[in-house]
This record gives sequence, C-alpha cells and structure tokens, in this order.
Amino acid sequence: MILKELVVGMFASNCFIVGSETTKEGIIIDPGADADAILNAVHGLGLTVGLIVATHNHVDHVGALRQVKEATGADYAVHEADVEGMTPAMFGRMLGVVVSGSFKSPPGPDRVLRDGDVIEVSDLKLTVLHTPGHTPGGISLLGDGVLFSGDTLFNFGIGRTDMSGGDYATLINSIVTKLMVLPDDTIVYPGHGPATTIGAERKRNPFLV
Repeated sequence: MILKELVVGMFASNCFIVGSETTKEGIIIDPGADADAILNAVHGLGLTVGLIVATHNHVDHVGALRQVKEATGADYAVHEADVEGMTPAMFGRMLGVVVSGSFKSPPGPDRVLRDGDVIEVSDLKLTVLHTPGHTPGGISLLGDGVLFSGDTLFNFGIGRTDMSGGDYATLINSIVTKLMVLPDDTIVYPGHGPATTIGAERKRNPFLV
C-alpha cells in the first residue's frame, strides 16, 4: 500500500492519499483544503485517483473536495447520514472563527456508504465502520492493519461532540464497540494530529481508561 499524509488548511486536518503498489490506482481520504498540494502529491506518487472518501462532512475535511473531484474526475463517497454537508459559515460559527470564503461547498455524493461496506479500488480494500458521535455519519476506514479514524479517535483524545449532530455517549460507544475490538497493533491515522495504535489508546487514552 502506498500511503501519504498531508496536513492541510487552517484547521491542520490530515488528508491521506492511499494507492495500489501494483496498479497505481488510488483513493483520497478527507481533502480538507489546499487542493493544489493534494493534486501535486497525487501526481508525485504517479497515481490515478478513482475515489474520494470523506470520513465526515465538516468543512475541514471536505473543503477542497470540489476542486479535487473536478481535477481528477473521481467519484465521491460519504456515509448516508452525512450527505447533507455543513456550510463554511455554519462550521465557523460553531468554532467561533471566520472560515475563509475560499472553501467551496462539496458536490453531492456519487456513492452513499453504510456500515460494513467495502470500498475497493484495484487491490485496495477498506471496510467502512460507521462510528457516529462526532457527526451522525462519521466513519472510520479499516484495511491492511491500518485504520483511518477521521475525527472519531485521536492520539490520546477523541473527537469533539459539542457541534451540531455530536453526542458524547454515541461517540464513546462507537470507539468501544467498533475500534477497541481491533488488534493492538492496528495503526490509527486520525483526522488531526499524529498517528497512534489501538493498543496505545486502549492503555492510555484518558477518555477510555
């Protein structure tokens, strides 16, 4: 698996580019901002992107979606409960900041995801785990010993639940029932911040111990 991480935008969101070593076909996860940087990274890796996946619909994870989709011609997929996105103004008001007008509203999805779906691009396979709590349609993506957890689970932290659609009890239940059952050596790539492992979070995450 080819895997490249980019930290993008004013909210320092993690965007991941995942590709097949054999066919050079790829997936972009959470193009939150900086479309040019994302596209340059795709080009540098020699990938053809056929799918863009959003772990949830917040602006800091889909802010560059329209530009990236138009440039690559890739399909866009998001969970069925997060199809209706949040406008930049709404997101900014919730955080008490002004979100730049450079953000463009994302297009409607080409594919609607549900729990247990398997995303396949070439020999890449990622299983969709519905992990609501940060948003109603938040998802994590699992494949090849790697978990892309969006804003569900962070390195010694969890996603915030004080925005529209968030719920603390739901988020903790998602983490405990969907993520903490994974092997300890599963590498976790969150939506913000550094990578971690399921084992490390099981032992030392203050929200889970």
